[in-house]
Amino acid sequence: MLLALLVPTPLHAETAAEPSDYRMDEYRAPVPATLKGARVVTTAEAEKLWREKAAVFFDVMPRTPKPANLPQGTIWRDKPRSGIPGSIWLANVGYGEINAETEAYFRKGIDAQIGTDKSHPILFYCMTNCWMSWNAAKRAVAWGYTSVLWYPLGSDGWEKAGLPLVEEQPYAP
Repeated sequence: MLLALLVPTPLHAETAAEPSDYRMDEYRAPVPATLKGARVVTTAEAEKLWREKAAVFFDVMPRTPKPANLPQGTIWRDKPRSGIPGSIWLANVGYGEINAETEAYFRKGIDAQIGTDKSHPILFYCMTNCWMSWNAAKRAVAWGYTSVLWYPLGSDGWEKAGLPLVEEQPYAP
């Protein structure tokens, strides 16, 4: 019995306190169990939404940056990203601070999928222990979207459950 209390389980996994503002650094760290104004969903709930096409899924995993010091003539290939089938990959929108260009890209990406209906369910994910999806969902709440869903286990949790992943390309407006 004592051993069961000492071994962490998903129900007792390490979480962070929900901050009042966006996470600005150390994006790969334990995330909160909550997000004010949004609903946190489990893998089973995310799968149901996906199968029923009841929400638009947005992957907000950042794109791997090209190293600045590559020797001239070096060929750079982006790291492939596997996401939930049917997701829209809005790369780099989950940082704590985003510039006007990234914000416009983020808003256009959402609008292209749901138009002006801010009550349409939208789900944000990244990877397990990734603040990018928390920040993106929080930003959507701040913009007035009323059916924001956050899937904190992201593509890792999806894959662990034996659900399909597909290679994605970033959304291009």
